[in-house]
Amino acid sequence: MIIIDGSFGEGGGQILRTSLALSLVTGKFFRIENIRSGRKKPGLMRQHLTCVHAAANIGKARVKGDYIGSESLFFEPTMIRSGSYNFSVGTAGSTTLVLQSILPALLIADGKSEIVLEGGTHNPFAPPFDFLEKVFLPIIKKMGAEVKVTLDRPGFYPAGGGKISVTIKPVKKLDRIDIVDRGRICARFAKAVVANLPLSICKKELDTVCKKLKWDRLCTKAEEAQNSRGPGNIITLEVASENVTELFTGFGQKNVRAEYVAQEAIDQARRYIAAEVPVGRYLADQIMIPMAMAGGGRFRTLPLTGHSMTNVEVIKEFVDIDVAVTKISKDVYEVEIKQS
Repeated sequence: MIIIDGSFGEGGGQILRTSLALSLVTGKFFRIENIRSGRKKPGLMRQHLTCVHAAANIGKARVKGDYIGSESLFFEPTMIRSGSYNFSVGTAGSTTLVLQSILPALLIADGKSEIVLEGGTHNPFAPPFDFLEKVFLPIIKKMGAEVKVTLDRPGFYPAGGGKISVTIKPVKKLDRIDIVDRGRICARFAKAVVANLPLSICKKELDTVCKKLKWDRLCTKAEEAQNSRGPGNIITLEVASENVTELFTGFGQKNVRAEYVAQEAIDQARRYIAAEVPVGRYLADQIMIPMAMAGGGRFRTLPLTGHSMTNVEVIKEFVDIDVAVTKISKDVYEVEIKQS
């Protein structure tokens, strides 16, 4: 049995999600202790519990410690079952993070799966739906599996109430992929979205983007989200290159000016563009599991976050791989994943 210290490194929910995902993929069972012990509210929150129950359902797993506030969990999968599933967080907890826990196994399952996830779709503490659709899943397609996602209803923090549908056509084994060259930037696109808020907020955000990044007004769009249960605002900056697309976000907050929301995304985009790397900091974290499943891969990115470094160590507990991180220059690092 694999023993995981949930307080290690970044010490958050990602340790749990990575452990669940790779337990399903490898069939190895684990116990995790000290779950989120350094957080203000330690232990399993509702979003994490949804991840556990989703993984347990798909993996027909034996589970102990699956309750709100639990700081210890035992998880033993028996088999992966493709099929149709519906999982609800019940709060604004992220649907995309729940998907992280189950998608890797379903990418190599024995049949097609259809998943409905309800909860938050645009949460400042998780990859938004747009990142999943535009950035992560196109890379998964290059690795051989096909995943289609639909935003049925947006769910902004803190109201939640969103809904996404996911269709997964698996493969027997993911193909290796190397992402070391970004290539020429082909397109730039800025989109500002409001839900139950004045559209003028979008105009201010997009004006800031055009002014600060010198982007043409023709590559911007203001949009009012439909059917949202609560107010919300997000701005996304999409940078499409020959070999990869990246997305940078700013989330509206109460009493925070629209210009400052836009500036958050602008700062991320500027650093990425200047470094000339293909993989942004959040994508770096997410493609490690698929690359480990494929038996290897290589990519260039910005300096790795503590979150990513923690993820590396958890992956190595389940999969027999080596991960080499090489500094190329001040803002450029190369990560190579290979079998031990």
